[in-house]
Amino acid sequence: MELTVTTILIAFVGVFLICFMKGAFGGGFSIVGIPLLSFVMDPVTAGGLLAPLFIAMDLFALRYWKPSTWSKPDLVLLLPGLVAGIGCGYLLFRVLDHRAVAIVMALTTLIFVVLWLAAGSEVTIRPRSSPKAVAAGLASGVTTMVAHSGGPPLAMYLLPLGLRKEIYAGTTSLFFTVGNTTKALPWLLLAKPTGNVWIVMAVCLLAIPVGVWLGWRLHGKLDQRQIYRACYGLLVVTSLKLLWDGISGYMA
Repeated sequence: MELTVTTILIAFVGVFLICFMKGAFGGGFSIVGIPLLSFVMDPVTAGGLLAPLFIAMDLFALRYWKPSTWSKPDLVLLLPGLVAGIGCGYLLFRVLDHRAVAIVMALTTLIFVVLWLAAGSEVTIRPRSSPKAVAAGLASGVTTMVAHSGGPPLAMYLLPLGLRKEIYAGTTSLFFTVGNTTKALPWLLLAKPTGNVWIVMAVCLLAIPVGVWLGWRLHGKLDQRQIYRACYGLLVVTSLKLLWDGISGYMA
């Protein structure tokens, strides 16, 4: 990766956007900021750059999303599948067709959002389900490892539970803290950062405190209905980005 002012600025803005999403929604929408990085580096280099930064972002975000905001019964069900999914994703990284994974995940998520819209944009409260939680954790682990897009599977499980907005954000934040810590070493093995990447990484660290704090302030200003609508809206953006990545990959 060539070290230029443009590379540093674009990477900084991308990391800031990811941090803002973590502060506002607890995590899971990192892919919203990743397209910016694709302008100045390839996806594997971006994965190696973000792997350590995700840990720093998550640890800072936990200053705001404290244990009182975690849905512990859901995390107990979700986390084993997450860790197992990351392990599967690492083993399959070199043989999985990332384009197909992106397309399937995008279409599944879009169907989920369409069903929500068909229900009148209201959250239909559903009971906790162990099989669904395990499946969501596993799918999130695989997709976060191969495409940094573990948010949709988790959201499809958590949103129908109708959790309070701070519980939703706190649970998501801890979920991805565990996930990003687990996948950091595998990603660094797959994409060993060069000297230039370490420099960009160091600069991007400066974006974390302000980005997370500003996102957290936005979270406090939005009510429950607005937070859920924003989450569904971000799912659409995320899904369309995944769909484009998959389709354009086949067309290239």
